[in-house]
Amino acid sequence: MADNVRTLQAKISITGGLKILTGLHIGGGGNTSAIGAVDSPVIRDPLSKCPIIPGSSLKGKMRTLLAKLYDDKDTGVLGKPDNDNYIVKRLFGSSDPIQPARLQFFDIFLQEKSKKSIEKLDTDLYLTEVKFENTITRTTSQANPRQIERVPAGAEFAFKLIYNLERIDEYQDDMLALHNAFILLKDDYIGGHGSRGYGRVELININVAVPIKRDDINIDKEQIAGILKGGK
Repeated sequence: MADNVRTLQAKISITGGLKILTGLHIGGGGNTSAIGAVDSPVIRDPLSKCPIIPGSSLKGKMRTLLAKLYDDKDTGVLGKPDNDNYIVKRLFGSSDPIQPARLQFFDIFLQEKSKKSIEKLDTDLYLTEVKFENTITRTTSQANPRQIERVPAGAEFAFKLIYNLERIDEYQDDMLALHNAFILLKDDYIGGHGSRGYGRVELININVAVPIKRDDINIDKEQIAGILKGGK
């Protein structure tokens, strides 16, 4: 274990907005059967009662997308996370061999301006909407209606990532991989029911800061922002 402890050259903070383009459903678990209750509620912050996006949801989706893009096994089937490409493993972590993740994800909270805007709307629930879905059993043609709670399109969340810079000769490749993850995410979805059009998102207004670094290294945060936004 001690052989895998890495040095730290700097911490790079990446912040911005996560805009919901189509209704987003990330389930809160424990569906209730109370009369009139929504069949599939969203996860909420227990204190504010606002819907949130767990950092694990964003991390898992971005890792899977990058693993698919960087897969070099040529089998057509994605393997276990520990068999991911080395860039994916150093960004998101590995258990065999043990490799701590360079990226640290945060839970993503609804921005105050979006909260106030949605409160003015006539939505079905507090800061969310209800989407009525219907599935048909093929053998019997029986309808199975259900209600799915969603964060409405247009809502904006504030996201934050921390990148632990361990090797100065690798951080540009890591930032390019992260840029690719951002692009892939825009053309995919997070949460449930993505094949039905749910969960389309976009990362906007990306900012880069370097809250701490070693005195003997130079980091151009404008260059990093350029890579994340433009891939160069």
